[in-house]
Parts: sequence; C-alpha cells; structure tokens
Amino acid sequence: MGYSVGQVAGFARVTVRTLHHYDGIGLLVPGGRSGAGHRRYTDADLDRLQQILFYRELGFPLDEIATLLDDPDADPQEHLRRRHELLTGRIAGLQEMAAAVRTAMEARRMGINLTPEEKFEVFGDFDPEEHAQEAGQRWGGTDAYRQSQRRTASYTKEDWLRIKAEQEDWNRRFAAVMDSGAGPESEAAMDLAEEHRRQIGRNFYECGYEIHRGLAEMYVADPRFTATYEEIKPGMAAFLRNAVLANAVRHDA
Repeated sequence: MGYSVGQVAGFARVTVRTLHHYDGIGLLVPGGRSGAGHRRYTDADLDRLQQILFYRELGFPLDEIATLLDDPDADPQEHLRRRHELLTGRIAGLQEMAAAVRTAMEARRMGINLTPEEKFEVFGDFDPEEHAQEAGQRWGGTDAYRQSQRRTASYTKEDWLRIKAEQEDWNRRFAAVMDSGAGPESEAAMDLAEEHRRQIGRNFYECGYEIHRGLAEMYVADPRFTATYEEIKPGMAAFLRNAVLANAVRHDA
C-alpha cells in the first residue's frame, strides 16, 4: 500500500507542506493513491526524495534538481563540479565574515574601538587584537585586567596617540641612559623604571611593585616582549628588567 505523506515526512524530516509542494510542481509525484484518494509513496519515491534532499542540501534550486533527475542528457558530475565551486566560494566568504566578526568582538573586549586606519596609525604593525584572547585567558580573572578593560573601553584615538607618544618619549630617554654607560641600578635607570610603572598605573591599571616585577620578568621570558624592546635597542629588555627589580628593591628599602 506504500507510505502516507505523514509517514514520509517523518522519515525524511521534512514538512507535509514541502511534500505537497514537490507534488504540485511535479518534482516528486507519489506513485499511488489510497482508495480515498490520499497520496501513497512507494520505495522508488523515497529513493527519489533522498536524491532531492541531497541536492537541496548542496544548494541546488528545485528546477535544476528536476533537470538532473529527469533529463537523460543532464551531466550530474558537471552540475556537482559547478556547485562545488559555488560552495567553496561561499565558504571562503563566510570564513572572512567570521574572522571580521571575531576581530570586532576581540577589539571590543580590549576596548579598542578604532577603525583599521586608526589602529594602524596608533599601533603600527603591532595588532593588540591578536593578543586579546590570550590576555583574557592569562589575566581575565585579575583585578588589574578588569580595571584595564574598564579604562580602555572609553579611550579614543587621541587617548591612544597620547599614550603612544608618552611611550616613545620614554623609550628614547631610557635608550639614552643605556648609551650613557650607566647601569640598570643607577639612579637615572631606576627613576625611569619608576616612571614606567606609573605610566602603566595612569593609563591601564594600578601597578604595584610586585606586579611590576612580574612584568619585568615577562619582558625577558616571553620572546614577543623581548623582541619589542630589542627592536628599540639591543639589550633593552634585560636592562629594563634589572632596572625594575632595582627600583623595587629601592622602594622596599
């Protein structure tokens, strides 16, 4: 007797309305009828429905599916090849969209609400968003991280440019101390280490001496931080670490 429309809808996980539509356009006409005139689907009809749903999953429109199933001259391989190209292009586009959304989410999490042009102007080749997820994983539970998030969330382009100018000025003066031959335990080096600590406290989060010591150790332990300082001046990462430690000892004394 075959299968009722309700049974087929349950098998295939489609709606009864969909099956009625396929029947109406001649895409899937049931092979039989009950005595009361109700649709009855045969095993062959179920096989055809399976093919229809396969092509629908790939994004084929119904008229193309009808051609593939009913035209003896149709080349399924060619249709699949063309559909594969379209799907590949769509996947690439969706991946780009996902990356853009992810970048926007990370930027908001970091509080960096700048356009790409502004971010390049402020940060140059360094992209703070690349480190946003790692920063959240490493320090997300700390008061310092939450405080930094709150502060930077309201920063404008001008705020970031001011911070950048402060940092560049500090870099020049710290490199000059190194060039002078003074050691990291010198008053000049320790004073700049203290200024470095206060800049962090002013712009991002309260940076006590213990936190500053931890940062200083990271400057030499993490190759990315080391490279940042070494690019300014060779030996700067280790020199800064020693100056920070010396300044903390000076404060403790």
